[in-house]
Amino acid sequence: MNYLETTKNVYKEAALTPDVGLCCTTNPIWELPGLTIPKIMQEMNYGCGSTVHARDLSKNPKILYVGVGGGMELLQFAYFSRQKSGVVGVDVVDEMLEASAKNFIEAEEKNDWFRKEFVDLRKGDALNLPVDDNSIDVAAQNCLFNIFKAEELQKAIAEMYRVLKPHGRLVMSDPTCEQEMNETLRNDERLRALCLSGSLPIADYVKALTDAGFGTIEIRARKPYRILDPKNYPTDELIYIESIEVAAIKDPMPEDGPCIFTGKAAIYYGNEDFFDDGKGHTLLKNQPLAICDKTAQALKNLGRDDIYISESTFHYDGGGCC
Repeated sequence: MNYLETTKNVYKEAALTPDVGLCCTTNPIWELPGLTIPKIMQEMNYGCGSTVHARDLSKNPKILYVGVGGGMELLQFAYFSRQKSGVVGVDVVDEMLEASAKNFIEAEEKNDWFRKEFVDLRKGDALNLPVDDNSIDVAAQNCLFNIFKAEELQKAIAEMYRVLKPHGRLVMSDPTCEQEMNETLRNDERLRALCLSGSLPIADYVKALTDAGFGTIEIRARKPYRILDPKNYPTDELIYIESIEVAAIKDPMPEDGPCIFTGKAAIYYGNEDFFDDGKGHTLLKNQPLAICDKTAQALKNLGRDDIYISESTFHYDGGGCC
């Protein structure tokens, strides 16, 4: 049995018997007017953060969510896309699809605005999505891609890229880890199924996205997630895992490389009212401007003593230089 079959079995069990502790989410439940999330959906929230961001969801977008869980994030997405099949949910586990469909019946009873037909549940694989090319505005996955080994990860990201419209967004929440996993951890199929032993360093995670062609990357949050310790896991040392929330945008790849936002800002404090670098970046005096890492380096290279560049906060809320 390979790790993908192990993953199916883990989430089959989680669909038949909800496991609240399967994945310790690091986000509070959305509080939105008129939105009531059934308790069973919260108990089956097998994610490590959130992929639901209101600024991605204007103008009734067509949304794809891979790995449906109990349906909580699909319901949250449907809140912003109240149309038939506005949200497509894909999962490879029959029992999870059945559980999610049942949960939507309860969600319809608790929410006057919600209709089951807003969500189109489809049997499918992240490596071969049952979705047309260039048909999705926002694609999302939560705590799924870290189960994949390198070859499958590349294919899963390529599939998301394929189905997105130009300038569409892939929004993801996954564990990351800067420490090297030992061989036993890396090869533990159940830990991989739980997104733990496949955790990548942030730089590798971002590179996998830009290699697929995404021209803009936004790192929106970086939060403590879990500790793998010698008492409970096959490791000789403590391993710290973070939850990272990232948006990859299907923008054209710039000639000088991708725009990667890691939460840096530039502040001009010179004698003039503003500074213009002649390359599309205007800094108003003492007004912070969010900048990508590429622009940060270009401004540093100017050698000026009146521009401050902050360190990466790994928190980005939009706007800025690009």
